[in-house]
Amino acid sequence: MVDRHRASRGPRCFAVISLLGSVLAAGCAGTNGSATEQDIAQIRQDVNALRAAAQRGRGEADAIAQVERRSREQAAENARQITALSGRLEATSGELSRLSARLDELSRRMDTISREASPSPSSPRPPAPSVIVPPLTPGVGALAPTQPPSSPPLSARPAPPAPTRPPAGASGTNAAGNGTAEEAYQAANLDFGRGRYTLAINGFRDFLRRFPDAPQAESAQYGIGESYYSLASAANAEGQTDAATRALEQAVQEFRKVITLYPRGTKVPTALYKEALALTELKQNALAQTRLQYLLDHFPQSEEAPLARERLATLRK
Repeated sequence: MVDRHRASRGPRCFAVISLLGSVLAAGCAGTNGSATEQDIAQIRQDVNALRAAAQRGRGEADAIAQVERRSREQAAENARQITALSGRLEATSGELSRLSARLDELSRRMDTISREASPSPSSPRPPAPSVIVPPLTPGVGALAPTQPPSSPPLSARPAPPAPTRPPAGASGTNAAGNGTAEEAYQAANLDFGRGRYTLAINGFRDFLRRFPDAPQAESAQYGIGESYYSLASAANAEGQTDAATRALEQAVQEFRKVITLYPRGTKVPTALYKEALALTELKQNALAQTRLQYLLDHFPQSEEAPLARERLATLRK
């Protein structure tokens, strides 16, 4: 009996122990589930905080971008205003230069009238020379061939017009009473040095008309071409493309006259080089290369030869 009682107690104890284990396992599972839900809730809060921070960052970036865009627009507007003011200042300066040149010309004429009136008040007054700048040509299609003749003899040059005899009582002056050849040349050269290019052209042309055989004749002809080239640069700076083109075309023709009329002169290499520069600005690169090559072939020892070689290499690239 005792053995049967003991045998029946064994299964009951095992059942009790199994029940207690199930209860304990259920308690642990409930505890772990609560911890996991708390972690998920915390993660969700962190994600929401990160999203809010990202939205604030995007808003701040947009605000900074707007400020930068406004700053760029303001800088561009300031640059436009400065450019406009610079253009007005240059125009005003040019107008002042023209007025000053006009005053100088009037002063010279008054001095001329005074000198003419002093020796013989009753003598008739010679008329003042009329100086008119010829109109700019519309194109350079009628220029001479690409290769000028190589240094023709001086006898081949066109005969200059005969100089005008000065009136009685005007010893040492020209027919218009405007001074000697040196004085007339220096007056035109002074206008060029002061940026009065139109007056300089008038002065150089008048000088060539009255003193065609003077030693400064070649330099005067070159000065006309240089004046037109400078006028083109000034027109480009002011955005006047058409005026710049016309001035460049005229400069090409005037530089070509230096080569044609004074083939053995000292200004020929310089005139060739400046003619090539003007042709380059006119987008006539093939003709510019021809002129530069002519300079190198005929004047290899000139000061312009290294510049011509460098420019030619650039054009051929």
